[in-house]
Amino acid sequence: MAIILVELSPKPPPVLFAPSTTNFHLAPIIPFAKSRLHRHPTYKFPKIPLSSSFRNGGNTPSPSPSETDCPVPLDQQPINEFQNLSTSFPFSWASGDIVEYFSRLFVTGASFAFLIGLPVAWFGSVRPETEPLKPILAGLSSGILVVSLAVVRMYLGWAYVGNRLLSATVEYEETGWYDGQIWVKTAEVLARDRLLGSFSVKPVLSRLKYTLLTLATSLLVCVLLFINVDGAQKGSQLTSEAAMDRAIPGAYNDESARSFEPDAFCGEPGLS
Repeated sequence: MAIILVELSPKPPPVLFAPSTTNFHLAPIIPFAKSRLHRHPTYKFPKIPLSSSFRNGGNTPSPSPSETDCPVPLDQQPINEFQNLSTSFPFSWASGDIVEYFSRLFVTGASFAFLIGLPVAWFGSVRPETEPLKPILAGLSSGILVVSLAVVRMYLGWAYVGNRLLSATVEYEETGWYDGQIWVKTAEVLARDRLLGSFSVKPVLSRLKYTLLTLATSLLVCVLLFINVDGAQKGSQLTSEAAMDRAIPGAYNDESARSFEPDAFCGEPGLS
């Protein structure tokens, strides 16, 4: 609404309406008041603070007030331990692409088996050319064993970080092992850590469990094959030795000598 001033005296009082007579001089207080009558009112909404995981593009989270009050050192906080584990060797393999994960495990096992396990088993065997299957199985088992140890190490690391993320308390050390402390997580930190542990750590642990089960089965199959091959070779060796001990027609042996010369074998067992 336009506010005007009616001059009745040297010091006229201001009025809030326009009089009907035309003898008064109307002087608007606010110039261009008519242009402001049709403007829409503007509203200012309060700014909603973003959480620390969404600030700065989600790349470098800034600490929230609850994180700032956390007494746990930065390197012992579960969120930082998870980030360090996700980028460290070889723990980052488990959280990457599944094809790349199995490819790296296969290359690691094959490299150890053919470069270390097979040469050691081959040159450590007596006449390996006569039984080549045993050194090959031994080298293959060594590669599977090395990969199994690497997967067990990855599983232990991810399980440790997952337990610290899902737990409502955090055990930490201020300066050394002798001054251990326990900090109870706030509601915001607990919700964030459990969300991260449920959707980022548990799938990795499931993948590692299936990998360990497959490796254990493969190692068991190699051991069974090695035992069967060893038993079959021992049986064939005994059969060949028994065949060599058989009497050859026209050749001299103890049985024929006993039958023809009993006096020469007097007092020896087996003589009837």
